[in-house]
Amino acid sequence: MGTAGRRAVDGAEGVDGTDGTDGTDRVRGGDGGGAALIDAALGFVFPAALRAVALTRVADHLSDGPRTPTALAAATETDPAALTRVLRLLATRGLLAEDEQGRFRLEASGQALRSDVPGSVRDGILMITDRTFWLPAGRMDQCLRTGESVFEDIFTQPFFDHFAQDAKTAAVFHDGMAAMSGVENGPIAAAYDFPETGTVVDVGGGQGGFLAAVLRAGPGLDGVLYDQAHVLAGHELGDDAALAGRWSTAEGDFFTDVPKGDVLLLKRILHDWQDEQCVRLLRACRRALAPGGRVLVVDAVIVADNRPHQAKDLDLLMMTSLVGRERTHENFRALFAEAGLRLTRVLPTPTVLSVVEAQAIDDAAGAGGS
Repeated sequence: MGTAGRRAVDGAEGVDGTDGTDGTDRVRGGDGGGAALIDAALGFVFPAALRAVALTRVADHLSDGPRTPTALAAATETDPAALTRVLRLLATRGLLAEDEQGRFRLEASGQALRSDVPGSVRDGILMITDRTFWLPAGRMDQCLRTGESVFEDIFTQPFFDHFAQDAKTAAVFHDGMAAMSGVENGPIAAAYDFPETGTVVDVGGGQGGFLAAVLRAGPGLDGVLYDQAHVLAGHELGDDAALAGRWSTAEGDFFTDVPKGDVLLLKRILHDWQDEQCVRLLRACRRALAPGGRVLVVDAVIVADNRPHQAKDLDLLMMTSLVGRERTHENFRALFAEAGLRLTRVLPTPTVLSVVEAQAIDDAAGAGGS
């Protein structure tokens, strides 16, 4: 969310550019990195500002061009002075820009903040910055000491039980996941060479966005959206006339049984769970897999290097709020082996997620592992 090292310090000498700099190098020079660490510690402020403008739908009111903070405040029922200060921070990240008249306009990188555009991530931002993630993250030190999630200590019940019993919070979660998926589903579906015909089962498929993208990419495929009943009630497959007659829904517990299929999809599922639970789920998938079929795990894969990658951020969210984790290639290989599967390849996609492909160990139709 917040990224260290992007801000100059307001009020530092020369930040107006008179010495040819924005003050950033000077603030960080010769202090052993201390200023950069303080900057990183302030990183939580930007997501808070992002959440504030998402909640108040500020971006929706900039769709027709630049507006003054006063006009925006009237449209969003906010305080003009406070709004100006928040907009000023967002402008430092290139989401907005302030002109010489003091008006703010929405930049290309900020368009997805709008709720009325394809590819909107407004709901995704509201989910990620919701208290169900924010509060546990603030107690990460407890996770360090115990090795366990703090979610139940805060909310008195496990993550998914909490959502099942709180309709308002559940809506935030499912709408947020749908928004994030809306950005990534098409590119992921295009990155994998699906068979020309067969049945694709989206296990824990939520509102059906990924399954719909796969069916659009493979016009000869049929699909099954598999999830719990209360989740399936909000599915979106019926909204696309082009998919008519090519899909069905099935409800159940994916730790016990999975509908039979040629391709079984597990998108952003395994990272929610501990290894033992993942093995149970993968064994259910193995039993449901047609000869020559594939299990496709779509998750963020951790690479053992020192470079930034969203998988490493998501891994800590899994640690604090859920009981799961993001995994390395070898982690997946070990899980598959316990479930009677073998890892055949890992395909990167244009998103932060990879497609981790597996098949039954005793399936003679498969290829060797990578």
